[in-house]
Amino acid sequence: MALDGAFLHHIKKEIEESAIGARVDKIYQPNREEMVLSLRTYRETLKLLMSARANSARIHFTRSVPENPKVPPMLCMLLRKRLAGARLAAVRQPGLERMLCLDFDAVSELGDEIRLTLVMEIMGRYSNIIFVDEAGKIIDALKRVDAEMSSERLVLPGLTYQLPPPQDKLCLLTDSVPDIIEKIQRVPSDTELSKAILNTLQGVSPIVCRELEHLTGRGDDISTKSMSAQQWERLAFFLGRMADTVKNVDGKPHMVVSPVQKPMDFSFMNIEQYGLTAVVKPYCDFSTLLDAFYDERDRIDRMRVRSQDLLRVLTTTSDRLSRKMNLQRAELAHCAERDDLRICGDLINANLYNIPKGSAMVELQNFYEESMPLVKVKLNPALSASQNAQKYYKEYRKARTAEEMLTAQLQQAQQELSYIDTVFEELSRAATERDLSEIRAELIEQGYIRAPKGRQKQPAAMGPIEFVSSDGFPILVGRNNRQNDHLTMKQANNNDLWLHTKNIPGSHTILSTQGRAVTETAIYEAAMLAAFHSRGKDSSKVPVDYTEVRNVSKPQGAKPGMVIYVNYKTVYVTPDAAFTDSRKAN
Repeated sequence: MALDGAFLHHIKKEIEESAIGARVDKIYQPNREEMVLSLRTYRETLKLLMSARANSARIHFTRSVPENPKVPPMLCMLLRKRLAGARLAAVRQPGLERMLCLDFDAVSELGDEIRLTLVMEIMGRYSNIIFVDEAGKIIDALKRVDAEMSSERLVLPGLTYQLPPPQDKLCLLTDSVPDIIEKIQRVPSDTELSKAILNTLQGVSPIVCRELEHLTGRGDDISTKSMSAQQWERLAFFLGRMADTVKNVDGKPHMVVSPVQKPMDFSFMNIEQYGLTAVVKPYCDFSTLLDAFYDERDRIDRMRVRSQDLLRVLTTTSDRLSRKMNLQRAELAHCAERDDLRICGDLINANLYNIPKGSAMVELQNFYEESMPLVKVKLNPALSASQNAQKYYKEYRKARTAEEMLTAQLQQAQQELSYIDTVFEELSRAATERDLSEIRAELIEQGYIRAPKGRQKQPAAMGPIEFVSSDGFPILVGRNNRQNDHLTMKQANNNDLWLHTKNIPGSHTILSTQGRAVTETAIYEAAMLAAFHSRGKDSSKVPVDYTEVRNVSKPQGAKPGMVIYVNYKTVYVTPDAAFTDSRKAN
């Protein structure tokens, strides 16, 4: 899944073809690990994303610019001061290293023309964005590295920028295929071919190495020890073909997608190794592929960071409710023995004159059972037989009352836990800061979060997400519980259709009939949207209930988003992200 040097070589070409000569218009830093440069050409404005995230480090053009913080970080303000108005002059890549150097022609404070460089290093958790001046000195970096963090390579303002330590590997751009084959043959003979290639070649990812092994072995797993002369010839052929692709920069972007439409991997060449277990989709350009591959995962990561306080409140509340319910269930199980208390009282009353005074234990016949067995009944020696009977009756009434109260409390706690589960779900789907603000306002309203002191500006309520079925019916999907209530109970008409995943937390979905006879196609597509905006979005054959809005009601005192419904039907669908995007209203 790593973005390798060969893939980055194609990204470099895209940047050169589209943005050389472009001026830096704006600079954003959405979070501590990402930068976005707005580059303005005479034809268009391009957004260049640079991410130093450990699991998704990359650089490419993007259409989905992340939401920005209210106050820009220090590095962002520094880049705005030094790079605003600068012109992108060149893009450099040392060999097939996983790094790009963006050179900008800028003007100093004294009016002199200078060249400044932004270095994008893609090295897993060591990924970084480093700002370097014309003398090769580090101005600043997204991640500063001091002596406590690394003894080999420091990244601090004022120090001379040094390239990452070189790897002892051959490069497709400069080394010949025979030299590469010779070095692969020197690898220990029991090594898998894919690992041998990975240890030999610079700038190729595991998926590319596995593909070369797949093509060489015609689908079989092979090691360097077991390879025949014919297989070495095939490997040389495929290595030569790949070297030509990298040198000419004429690869084609391909993404490997699972049967449930989940991105699995990508490459600059077609991938055949997965066979029928996955689908390989070509893309028009490399930036669009990376946008599609990382967009959803990065959105979730960004929202997780920004929603830590909400997640902590929900987790604490959920754990507290679970512990409370476990204790109540244990008490309820104890109450189930209350009938034995009543029977003991009845047996004592039936034998008042046969029980010796001061007894601590007595054996009595249980006339409630047909065989009338003897049962041992404990007594308090300080009490009379009649008083012992009344004591058993009192404990029986206490257990019966406790059972009624515990049953009601358990039901209430279960409803609260279900509500917290729905907030977890809407938090996982939050895409913007406004989404988080509305969830936070809902939790304040329900008493889970203390309201901040002073007058706080309430976020403007967002409308539902709007879609249109393929045959023209509007479909509305709620973003959170408060919006679900408004959408279902106030905005929708009685003749509209209401949809929701069966026993799965998710959004209320309204299929607006507009006075027309609703079609099976519209119902099915609305059900797919309801399933996609639920916890079942990554599942198949998700059950979705639907009924007219008139059959949906909200019990008095129910939590936000909680409703009951009758006279419903169920349809089974498989959510599809591509379909969801295609049906969004303009």
